[in-house]
Amino acid sequence: MYDVIIIGKGPAGISAGLYTKRAGLETLIIGKDLGALSKADKIENYYGLESFQTGEQLAQNGIQQAKQLGINIITDEVVDIKLENNFKSATRKEIFESKAVILATGTNRVKPRISGIKEYEGKGISYCAVCDAFFYRGKDVAILGSGDYATSEIKELLPIVKSITVLTNGNGSINYRSEKVKIEQRPIREFRGNTVLQDVVFEDETSIPVSGVFIAEGTASSTDFARKLGAIIENEKIKVNEYMQTNIPGLYAAGDCTGGMLQISKAVHNGAVAGLQVVEWIRKNKDDKN
Repeated sequence: MYDVIIIGKGPAGISAGLYTKRAGLETLIIGKDLGALSKADKIENYYGLESFQTGEQLAQNGIQQAKQLGINIITDEVVDIKLENNFKSATRKEIFESKAVILATGTNRVKPRISGIKEYEGKGISYCAVCDAFFYRGKDVAILGSGDYATSEIKELLPIVKSITVLTNGNGSINYRSEKVKIEQRPIREFRGNTVLQDVVFEDETSIPVSGVFIAEGTASSTDFARKLGAIIENEKIKVNEYMQTNIPGLYAAGDCTGGMLQISKAVHNGAVAGLQVVEWIRKNKDDKN
């Protein structure tokens, strides 16, 4: 078991890891990719750069620095996090356990541009199967998505709902076999209803009735994980205090997922604060148990 698992290998995550590892904590960093930083062509406004670097170069420098310190870094997608005495972070291949978690995967993903999503949020459109599955027990629901995150949401919903239609919206397919699961690949035109969501309407103008739709496109974000664990979310950002702590003991967040200025310098600072606070929290809990 690790002392801390950091989700995200960008500036916030790597910065946090440098502090937790140097303090002697068993540290694991898991990240699928480099996020928005990898798309930056030139970075010139960050301390210590003799000349501009690409976002990819700067990110890889940080990762190499962490590896030289002995931090274990895994390139994989985290699809679920649960809190059962300790935190259990599930990737596509394995489940890792830790005493604390730092969420640092950047900003929330862009919502799909489908008519009706915004109108029916909280009225049939949901972003968290763990949070809202209970309200749809014994009902027909749908999941919008086609990746590993969508598969994880299927597993959460299956024991509770009557049936699941996986809506890929024309973006590939999904390999999941169950009598309760149907795959629908047609492009979606809109989500429709009266006071609550009632139908999914496709581009060919046919429709299917549903009681709810769970959005699980792409990969899960820090906000998705925080919401599932019961952390407070405000304006789609994770609410933290000045120590980067959420309202869940042992759960911290750093970087763009907490809002504010979307800059590397801010992410690095957040990561440093979160890392130092995790060190203090782990040591305090250890002392209390002794």
